Amino acid sequence: MAAKILVVEDDTAIAALIEASLDLGGYEHQTCGHGNEALFRIQTEKFDLILLDIMLPGLDGFQIMERIHGREIPVIFLTARDKLDDRVRGLKMGAEDYVVKPFEPRELLARIEVVLRRFSRSNQQLIYHDIEVNLTERMVRQGGEPVFLTPKEFDLLVLLIKHVDEALSREVILQQVWGYCFVGETRTVDMHIMQLRKKLDFQDRLKAVVKIGYRLDN
Repeated sequence: MAAKILVVEDDTAIAALIEASLDLGGYEHQTCGHGNEALFRIQTEKFDLILLDIMLPGLDGFQIMERIHGREIPVIFLTARDKLDDRVRGLKMGAEDYVVKPFEPRELLARIEVVLRRFSRSNQQLIYHDIEVNLTERMVRQGGEPVFLTPKEFDLLVLLIKHVDEALSREVILQQVWGYCFVGETRTVDMHIMQLRKKLDFQDRLKAVVKIGYRLDN
């Protein structure tokens, strides 16, 4: 199945060139020219890659990146802004690549292919010390031995590893793992954290952060 790419570009001539390039590469694609519309599509549809301009009406490319932080979608910035500070900022925000306009269609296709291939490989497995997490099979091994986790324990472990050394609030954990917003008091997160500590011997690494939530230390 061809990868599905979202093109976020408000210049219709450049958008047409990108679309023609993607057609040559055999990719499925959609295009939108407004930052707010792009964010809505990202939140409601599934894409394998986003080609993102920075200067857009509504939300700009950097603002979109901030709002989709944590989503497993690779992003390539495709923009006329060629200042070093912009390139560094884009990459630090999590973009996989930064392409400056004007661009050669063949080079763009090559960069897309590299990012999709790299992301596909890295997206199948997570490594944390002696723990291997197979995202495709939803299997966990520690020191080569299988560890049996419940579905929510697995999802919680994945979230913690992907945000290692970051303090995650209970609200964020509930939203990312259980899919609902935090309302009032709950022990759900605490109970699952307790189980992960026991099953994976995380007593020294999975720490409570006062008035925030939890942090998995590297």
